[in-house]
Amino acid sequence: MTITFIDYTALYYTQIVNTPVPAVVTGKFVQVRNVATFYLLFSPREFTKYHANIIERFCMDHGLEGNYDREGTKFIIADHAWQVLGGGKFERDRERKVLRLSDTSLAYGKFLKEGLRETICALPEFAGFQVRIA
Repeated sequence: MTITFIDYTALYYTQIVNTPVPAVVTGKFVQVRNVATFYLLFSPREFTKYHANIIERFCMDHGLEGNYDREGTKFIIADHAWQVLGGGKFERDRERKVLRLSDTSLAYGKFLKEGLRETICALPEFAGFQVRIA
């Protein structure tokens, strides 16, 4: 299975608010899968308040149809080949080279921990990082 990491941090800081990316960024993340690819989506908390907003942005960027549930808490991808696996919060410290993952998504549930550390450590964006999963 192909692993794809999408990080909205640079988009938010450099293009939307026109500031440098801070050394420490906190936000939310979501795990998404289709038949062939596992996606790990990161977004700073200032850009996407809810996990559903990350999924909505992902769908918009990838031309996928979807809509919010009746409560407005979950963005549901219309194509059933796509599955949101779960989510949580992250804190990335570029200077100390530490990534912390924790918590749970109220909309999509707890993120899948199995194999996640190895997956992240294999990504070039996190080369040399300590990955701490709570």
